[in-house]
Amino acid sequence: MTHSERDGELTVDLRGAAVGTLEDFWDAVAAPCALPGWFGRNLDAWADALNGGGVSAVVDGHTLVVHADRRGLFAGDRPEARALAAVFEEGRHRLVVHPEGG
Repeated sequence: MTHSERDGELTVDLRGAAVGTLEDFWDAVAAPCALPGWFGRNLDAWADALNGGGVSAVVDGHTLVVHADRRGLFAGDRPEARALAAVFEEGRHRLVVHPEGG
């Protein structure tokens, strides 16, 4: 996993990382997104962090772009992955799911 900040974007690249569950996703994005210890680690809390403001100054100040492989959490048509993607679609942030090896 890598992350970078450039031109108002915070890019978190999870390709190649073991992200099999939402818990794995929260673990992977917590540090680069500067999520506080009290972050709820659920989809409602994530929606607040991305679209409500006031949870993370890093997220508030950037457009978050998360890249992930189509495996683990994002393989097939898993309901929790669809719900996570829907949170990204509510605002300016983006979730980009790449085909394996792509």
